Amino acid sequence: MSDKIREIISNREDISLHPLATRSYDKQKSERKEFEEDCPYRTPFQRDRDRIIHSKAFRRLMHKTQAFIRPDSEHLRNRMTHTLEVMQIARTLARAIGANEDLTEAIALGHDLGHTPFGHIGEEVIRKKLYEYIKDENKEINFNHNVQSWRIVTYLEKYFRFLEGLNLTKAVSFGILRHSGKYKNGEEKIEVWDKEGKKFIIEFPQTLEEKIVRIADDIAWINHDWDDGKRGGLLTDSLLGIELIRNLGIHQSIRINKMVKDVIETFEKHG
Repeated sequence: MSDKIREIISNREDISLHPLATRSYDKQKSERKEFEEDCPYRTPFQRDRDRIIHSKAFRRLMHKTQAFIRPDSEHLRNRMTHTLEVMQIARTLARAIGANEDLTEAIALGHDLGHTPFGHIGEEVIRKKLYEYIKDENKEINFNHNVQSWRIVTYLEKYFRFLEGLNLTKAVSFGILRHSGKYKNGEEKIEVWDKEGKKFIIEFPQTLEEKIVRIADDIAWINHDWDDGKRGGLLTDSLLGIELIRNLGIHQSIRINKMVKDVIETFEKHG
């Protein structure tokens, strides 16, 4: 049964996906640290998506703040709702340009598993505390939420009792690792820390799908953080400026739609 499904999906993808898109059964990109037989009715990236959704780290996202804290409001975004908004935008982009939707979705759902509470300020505080804890000027200490997300799916989360991590495909785990905008397109070498804190370099080709998630992440937080700031009374649309409003619109939905449309049109022109 699995061979038949694999053949059907592979044939369909050859017709429907963009030449730059990742195929679901690409040998290199669907490889796992520990070998597993293919699922008879789900692609490797669909399995990764399901493992992420069922993980403890994913459930913890609901208790992590995004940018603003207001205990009496149920309408401000948290890290969980941010993740879902990123996933929705990323899938829209992937479908429009012919990328692999399942891979895009899996990366988007897992991209912030290692994020701290209180957004990037929490990240900075943990980094500072690490320096205070180690107290070694000759030892470089750092904390990046994207590396922590990768550590979670690679070492810390337990899906199988006898395995570390979720045993995700390389395309998903490295897409999660490189979702941060600090990495340039084409940059394949990334510095990480293992579960013991030892630093080393890993290398893996970037995929079209991880680049989509990076863009979707920026589109999501730029718009929803502004919306939350307005709801909290800290920001007003008048601060956006006439030129920005004229080009992108006054409402969040219009701005997101225009940004997504621009990405799609730019890809179609240069992709």
